[in-house]
This record gives sequence, C-alpha cells and structure tokens, in this order.
Amino acid sequence: MTSSAHHQPILDKPFVLDLFAGPGGLDVAGQLLEIPSLGIEWEKSACLTRYAAGLDTLHADVSAVRRESFESLPPDINVLAGGPPCQTYSVAGHGAGRQALKQVKGYIERLMAGEPDHEIDKDLRTLPDPRTALVLEPLRYAIRATTSPNREGRPYDVIVLEQVPAVAPLWQHYAKVLEESGLPDGTKYKVVVGVLDTETYGVPQTRSRAVLIARREGLGDPSLPAATHRSYEAKEWNRKNGTAEPEQAVDRIHQPTLDEGVAEPRNDADLRPWRSMRDALKKPVGSHPGRLKPFLVRSNYGSSGIPGRRGVRTDQQPAATVTGRISRFVVFEHLDENVVYEGPRFSMNEAGMLQTFPPDYPWSGTAQSQQVGNAVPPLFGAHLLAAALGIPEPDPEVLTKPWQQATEEQRAKLRSIGCGAADACTDKCPRAEDQVPPPSSVRPRKSTKKGPAT
Repeated sequence: MTSSAHHQPILDKPFVLDLFAGPGGLDVAGQLLEIPSLGIEWEKSACLTRYAAGLDTLHADVSAVRRESFESLPPDINVLAGGPPCQTYSVAGHGAGRQALKQVKGYIERLMAGEPDHEIDKDLRTLPDPRTALVLEPLRYAIRATTSPNREGRPYDVIVLEQVPAVAPLWQHYAKVLEESGLPDGTKYKVVVGVLDTETYGVPQTRSRAVLIARREGLGDPSLPAATHRSYEAKEWNRKNGTAEPEQAVDRIHQPTLDEGVAEPRNDADLRPWRSMRDALKKPVGSHPGRLKPFLVRSNYGSSGIPGRRGVRTDQQPAATVTGRISRFVVFEHLDENVVYEGPRFSMNEAGMLQTFPPDYPWSGTAQSQQVGNAVPPLFGAHLLAAALGIPEPDPEVLTKPWQQATEEQRAKLRSIGCGAADACTDKCPRAEDQVPPPSSVRPRKSTKKGPAT
C-alpha cells in the first residue's frame, strides 16, 4: 500500500538511531529532511567518511552497544532505522542467510516471547555465518528500549528497515509479530512491508529493496512512499533500442540525448520519467567535471538478481545496481563514428552521485567502492523516512549541491565522541576480524560445472 495523502506529521521532534549506518546514506536523508540522527557503524573507513561528512557517529558494534552501553544512547531517540548487512542474504553472497530463513523466524518468535538474551545468543553461535543474526538486531533494540531505565521504558515510535529483497519474508514475519503479539511488554505496531524499486523514487539506478515501516499503535496506519518516477523496464528499452553491446552500439552512442522520455508510463501518467546516468552526471558541479561525452557502461553484475537488468547500458538509461564492484564497471566512449574505446571509469564521486549522494561527499579510508555500494541511496532513504513520519517528500535538488564537509576541528570532535580520541581509534573501537567470519565458516557456492574437480 502506498499513499500520497495529505501530510500529517506524527512526531513533533523525530530523532533517528541509524543501526549499521555505513557511510551515511540514511543520515544524509535525515539532514535533507532536517531530522537529527545518530549512526552506529563498526567499519573504520565508513566511520572516517562519516566524520569527514560531519555526521554524529559511534564507532562500535551494534550488538555490543545493545548489550553493554544501551543506556548511554540519547533517551529522546524515537525512530529506529537501519539496514543490516546483506552479505548472507544477497544473491551475490554465499546464501547462508537465505538458507537459515526458517531458523531466523524461530529466533524472532523466541525474542517476542521474552526468552533471555543469553539463551538466544548461545544458539545463534551455531549459525554458519554470524552476520546472519544481525538481521535480528533492530528487533532486539526495539525490545531493549522498553526495559531501558534511561528511556523510562518508552518504546520507539517508528521503525524503518531496508534490506535486499531476499529478506522480505523476515520483514513480513517482523510485521506479523509486531502487529499480533507485540513486544514482550505488550507494545504493538501497525506495519507495512513491500519491495520497492529505487528508480521509481528518482534514483538514477535500478535497485530493489525490501522495506518495513512500522508505527506504534495510536500513531496511525503507515504507508509505503508513493512512487514519484516511472519504473524502468529493461525489456521495453531493449525492444525499442536493440542490443547494447559496445561493439554493436556505435550508432546509439551518437544519438542525441533523449529528453528522459524513453520509458513509457505504466499506470500513472503523472509520474516523472526515470532518471538516467547522463542526467545525474552530465553537469559540472563542485569538483565533478561533468560527463559530457555519451557513454556506455558494462557490468557483469545484475540488479537485485534480475537477469534482464544485466549487461551494458547507455548513459540514457539508469545505472545497474551500484555495488562494491562499481569501480570495475567498464565505461566506453566513442572515438569516431565507427569505434568505441574504454574511457575513464567512474570516480568515487560519480559512483556516489549515482547513489544520490551529493557531489563532493568526502569518501574516506579504504574500500571506498564497498562503502558506496553498501549505502542506502539518500534520496530513497528520505522517501522512506518522510512516509514513515508523515512529512512532505524530499526536494531532490538539494542533493545535487556539493556537500559541505566538516572542518578538521569538527572531525576531531566527532571522532573524540565516536572513537574516544580525536585522531585515532581506541580499545573501545571494534576490529573487523571480530565480526567477519573466516571463509571456511561460510558454506561455499555449489559448482555448476560438470566433471571432476580440478
């Protein structure tokens, strides 16, 4: 169910706790909507990006904060949000989470029944990949809030979650228990779950996400955000434009740029056309010089597991799903009327812009491609928050202006709070090896090749 009804804010002063906050997609969304947020993120480089962006951050393990320092969180937080790590559920991963869906549903039931944490934690340690259990953390935070002396037992008013489509069955189970049995203290929520396509919210990229929006009973029925743009249909594009292989696409790369009117509306003629890569990258802004030449992009990665979205796309189409492999996407430009050649690949600035991060967002540390790919597209996140809170949809033009980076003094202050020191991590900061399992603990993919192993 989606809604474009009259906006009626349900909270006077929303304050978001962003679990698994990454480099700041949901926090940028909050700033776009003028909503304060606090992010918890365990990966050091993502935290460095957040500090450089001026975002309030705790460099910490989400599970450890819940167990050991929940009472130190601001008591006026009333919106719980997050996107748990997707590696074990994503079609690009090994699938340990998908294989454990039934088990995880059982843990949801046990949590809602009020079973002690130590009993559940003992059993969770038997999962092949411990990251699978992180999808339970939002529920565990919601339960923890109702027993917090610092909060006087006040539950969160709103919950907003997003993940890869494979997690939709778990969000549906979340919805069932939140509505029917409620939290152990009796708090119930009204919940809506759906799988949404980001290009239908103005993101120049095809990316499908399973989302959950919950409101505490008494705050009205939630709705999914109403689409603002048309859906990208790969088959329709291919039918009209033919193949997009670089060697066969010279004629198309020389075509005049279309006025974003290629995709026909499916149901609502009032929807705006989906946004293309060219629309997102063509104009010089900040340090971005602009992608003025027509181009093609070849990716060997699909979009949310949909084969029809794989392959080569022109600058007149949305990007394929931006992942940690974005730096490997090959970009072709034209040399003359009969030749295409490999041009410069996407910079991190451009990759971020395809995710709707503002130009000059301060990507920092290592694994920057992974940071970009793992992030919630800020424009999409803003639509989710706006729908959840009953406030007007965001103005996307704000995200096209260069980001105002934090000063060195501001970074030092943020890191002093988030890490415990102005210029370094401390003993309280998590280590990557403490959370990522060794490769042998993850079930490998089954080979599709025939014959003896080599």
